[in-house]
Formats: sequence, structure tokens, C-alpha cells
Amino acid sequence: NQWANVVRWEMRPRIFLRTTEFLWQEGHTAHATQDEAVVETKKMLAVYQDVIENVLAMAVIPGEKSKGERFPGADMTTTVEAMMQDRKALQAGTSHYLGQNFAKASQIKFLNQAGEQEYAYTTSWGASTRLLGGMIMSHGDDDGLRVPPKLAPKQVVILPVIPKPELTDKIYNFADKLCNEISKLSYDNESIRVTADKRDLRGGDKSWQWIKKGIPVRIEVGPRDIDNESVVLYRRDKDNKEKHIIKLAELNELLPKILTEIQAGLYEHSKANLKNNTNSDITDFNQLVEFFTPKNREKPEIHGGFVRAKWSGLLEEKLAEHKLSIRCIPFDQSGASGKCLLTGQPATQDIIIAKSY
Repeated sequence: NQWANVVRWEMRPRIFLRTTEFLWQEGHTAHATQDEAVVETKKMLAVYQDVIENVLAMAVIPGEKSKGERFPGADMTTTVEAMMQDRKALQAGTSHYLGQNFAKASQIKFLNQAGEQEYAYTTSWGASTRLLGGMIMSHGDDDGLRVPPKLAPKQVVILPVIPKPELTDKIYNFADKLCNEISKLSYDNESIRVTADKRDLRGGDKSWQWIKKGIPVRIEVGPRDIDNESVVLYRRDKDNKEKHIIKLAELNELLPKILTEIQAGLYEHSKANLKNNTNSDITDFNQLVEFFTPKNREKPEIHGGFVRAKWSGLLEEKLAEHKLSIRCIPFDQSGASGKCLLTGQPATQDIIIAKSY
């Protein structure tokens, strides 16, 4: 298992998603049997799914890649596919069962229980900084980033409001004390990451900078708040101007709950985007092409979404002509019979078709 920087000569670089140099995490394992290697392959995909859904708050569809989309040299490629807000697919992480193909090429052998040399069964799995791009495209809005609390470098920022210079020390001392108290609170089994922004900037400019950075919670404290023993709280998942007046006595109990709500809300938003923009009613190829034609949409920059359809396993290449691809064969199969979208033949296998990054 390693984290490493990789260089690829990308024809069309796209920030975070496809850049000349990027950081990735990858792992490789070797096994004595095919069954053990397949179990490892699926286990690592489940690890990626857990991180993507429970930390990055992105809903995904886990499944197996079709032969045309499979990693070259692999016997099986599994994937988790996410839908961005423009409804294009993002391959968020992959895990491959390589059989003995790479073992034979690299002479990876072991001594089996019979005392004989045998080629190992290997796996490979990886994710990269494109997950940050996925997080940005899944949750960002017109005001900038919205970072899930579990991922945010700072989960809470305290913004002192100073109407008169002579009140500076009083308000800064209160902000520092509040910062210290909040840092003792627990969220997601860790101390809440909090900072007090005491930079010499206008309040509006300071607040706007944190909004753009996507910090989950902003707390303003001024002389009136100190006197009233309360704070003004703003949530990044809500209207940025919506004030929540919270008593200091209630803050310790409410703040972890608010962070939990924000994390869950961002995931539910991503999940709803995926569910509401997955079409299961398209049954022939002409309908499919029509669905993905920009002129038929009010906003051409918003793509059609995902199409869940039946497939007989043939004519996958037809999709490439329209810049479409089979994103995955979902593990969650309906089992129902139908007509293959590409051939018209009877089929039972469900696939996900989309445009992708």
C-alpha cells in the first residue's frame, strides 16, 4: 500500500480529475487462490465506498466494469461510480482482480502446500486526488465550496465582531475562551477542529472568505452576544445569511448535532441527485441517444444523468459513437427480464450508462 505522485501525459488536463501530475493511493496483494484474491478485491472496493459515502458524503453505485471498460490485463475490475451535479459520472475508485496475468509477466511465484512453485493470484486497487474534485463537484454551490465536516480542515470558525477599538481585548478574550471550550467537544470521535479568526479585516470580507472555503459552521461573537450570553451561528449547508441565535449554555450540546446534520444532509443531497436523475424507462437505442442530446434540455450544460437498462453483453462499442459508456454492471441487480438496449435481444443484466469525466 502506498501514497505516491504519478506523472501522466494528459491530452486534456482537467483540474483535480486529470492532471499531468497527481497524488494517488494504490495497493497490491498476492494470494494463493483465486477465491482469496476476489474476496480481497471486493473488500477494498467496500473500503473505498465507505470512505466516499461516509467521509466525502458522495453517493455511489458499486459494480463491475464491462469488458470494454475493464482495466487492461485484469480478469475483473470493480468500481464505485458517483454522479456529479451536472449529472456526469465520476469513477471514484477501482479495485481489480488480476488473476495470474501480472504474476506471469513479473514472475511472482510462491511455494504452495504441495511444495511446488505456482504463480500468485494478484489484486490492485487505487484512488486519487480526483476524489477532491468529486467532493467539490458534488457539494459546491455558487458561493464556493461546501466541505463535509468529517473532511473539513476546520469545522468551526469563530469570527469576533468589533464595533469599537476599545472593545477589542474583551471580544478577543471571549473568542479565545469559546475556541478553547469548543475544542474540547467531540464530533466523529475526535475533538472539534476550531479556529478564531482575529485577522484585521472587515467582518464581511472575513466571513465571505470562510464561506468560499466551505467551512461548515461560522460563529460570530460581539459585545451584544457576550452580554446576552449567546452567539450567532451560520451553517454552510443552509442560506449563508440565515442567523441562528444560540445560547452559550446550549452550544456545547447543539454544535456536535449540527455538524452531524450537515454531514448527513450533504450525503442525502448527493443521494437524491443520483436517485432523481437515474432513468430506468429507456428501452431502445434511439431513446438513449435522444435522452443525452443537449438541444432537448433547458440547460445544455446539465447532462442527461444515468440510464439503468438491460444489456445482453454485445455491441458495447455503439455507445462510444455518442460519447457514452457503460459505467458499471451494478452489484445490485434487479433480476428482472427485459430487452437489451443495444441489440433488442432478451436480457436480464442491468447496466448503468452515462457520460463521464
